[in-house]
Amino acid sequence: MFKHLLPILALVVAAPAFADPDAAEGEKNFKKCKSCHSIIAPDGTEVQKGGKTGPNLYGVIGRVVGSAPDFKYGEGLLEVNAKGTVWDEAEIAIYLADPTAWVEAKSGDGAAKSKMSFKLPDAEDAADLAAYLASHPGAAVASLGEILERGLHHDALDQTFRLRNTPERRDTEHY
Repeated sequence: MFKHLLPILALVVAAPAFADPDAAEGEKNFKKCKSCHSIIAPDGTEVQKGGKTGPNLYGVIGRVVGSAPDFKYGEGLLEVNAKGTVWDEAEIAIYLADPTAWVEAKSGDGAAKSKMSFKLPDAEDAADLAAYLASHPGAAVASLGEILERGLHHDALDQTFRLRNTPERRDTEHY
């Protein structure tokens, strides 16, 4: 169990050293992700054409974990979803280091697994990639309708409305 936490601990310790992630470098790093993931805007604009093995990553930052529409998630990520966990840049970077270890830690289930087998253990590359994903925010936060429709945990409601009530979002959203 603890051997899976080492990459996560390494990223947490190294995080201050990579305080300024580079989204342009993250775009280059996304080439490693394209075989499984794409970034496609809601209007159909292909930011990054890629595979469909993994979910569309447009607007992933700020979205409840395991809540992309039209994607079938594994049980491990659904356990994290039930806790209402929301993706942010730090969580994405830590997840990329070792997805299964992250799912085990976040779900509290030592047997939980991630369907994503790819790992990006370099903390700087992972932070850059997370910054790149954050540069495509879209409608990242789950809507109330999505939460109710998908049966997401009530904590997702709290996370959603907390995220929407930030100064940056107050200027762009209507209540």
